[in-house]
Amino acid sequence: MADYSSSFYDHIAQTSDAPMGLEIEKADGCHIYTTDGRSFVDLISGIAVSSLGHRHPAVIAAIKQQLDNHLHVMVYGEFIQKPQSAFAQLLCDQLPDQLDRVYFVNSGTEANEGALKLAKKSTGRSKFVAFNNSYHGDTHGSLSVTGRDVYRDPYLPLLPDVTFLDFNDPNQLDQIDEDTAAVIMEPIQGEGGIIPANPDWLNAVRNRCDETGALLIFDEIQTGFFRTGSLFAFQHYGVVPDILCLAKAMGGGMPMGAFVSSSDRFEAFKHDPPLNHVTTFGGHPVSCAAAHANLKTLLNGDFAQKAFKIAEMACHMLRGEGITEVRGRGAMLGLQLRDADLTQHVVEYCFEKGLILGWTLHSNSLIRIAPPLIIGDQLLEECFQTILDGVKKHG
Repeated sequence: MADYSSSFYDHIAQTSDAPMGLEIEKADGCHIYTTDGRSFVDLISGIAVSSLGHRHPAVIAAIKQQLDNHLHVMVYGEFIQKPQSAFAQLLCDQLPDQLDRVYFVNSGTEANEGALKLAKKSTGRSKFVAFNNSYHGDTHGSLSVTGRDVYRDPYLPLLPDVTFLDFNDPNQLDQIDEDTAAVIMEPIQGEGGIIPANPDWLNAVRNRCDETGALLIFDEIQTGFFRTGSLFAFQHYGVVPDILCLAKAMGGGMPMGAFVSSSDRFEAFKHDPPLNHVTTFGGHPVSCAAAHANLKTLLNGDFAQKAFKIAEMACHMLRGEGITEVRGRGAMLGLQLRDADLTQHVVEYCFEKGLILGWTLHSNSLIRIAPPLIIGDQLLEECFQTILDGVKKHG
């Protein structure tokens, strides 16, 4: 088999000085296999993407069937394409009545970009409210509402009129006012450290938006599709957003994103001028076919209970010296360790033992745990034991 590692380092634009550098041969279920004969358990699902594992049979069958029909045929929104329409219908059937229309894109940051534009266009306002330690993507608009200066500062100036509040602080909500187009937030901050919203505070945010006419945007790019134990995290809270942003696990491994809102609100994209938000590849028929099969499989399974079982096992097993907290919801968990040095050693130890763990951009002492929802109890137990062994070895 050809070795492409030199091409990777010579011609692929790198985003860090130390990429993981695994040369992938195949991925299947919960495992990733490399060209040098090693296998790894993917305990982060490709960063919350592969909730049904890698290459789920239903998703693969849908992709193959669509390949025999057509690929790209026209830019977004002009031709009626069965994979788009069928998936949009199934998705909207799972949502409250006011979230009845979907705009398909290719990624999470594109979903957030579209949501910001829709909020401005439909309200006629320009101010946004976001939250410290949030993460909404790396394109300019999404970065403008991301609450981490270390990532924002190299690209200033960004969008003007963005106000950052403290997450879960009820004393700052008066800064949401009649000039605010939208409040954008994650119901559970992901890169910010796996921090769930306080239910009372989230309801207060919703109420303040209603009082001022500001829209509420939920970035559920990480939390969606049963990752937290419900199809979407907002369902835990009983708080419905005005715009819902989705991606990651949506496509079953294919590039896919969306923002969802009301039909009335989407009227703003039709005029002054027409076609004022367009995409060439958004809603690609192969991605939509994969996403449709992915969602049908999730809805027909017991994945809500599986997410809670994963959390229960994690809280039961991941205890002891060096571990200070397990937090999050369902299968979106953060393992807080004593310090950065221990965290680095544990991640490296687990990697050597064939276990891929994650991290967040916010904390160097937090390990991300987001396994595929298909993972068996025995394999999950073995993974948690490997983490414990790493903590004990280096603690």
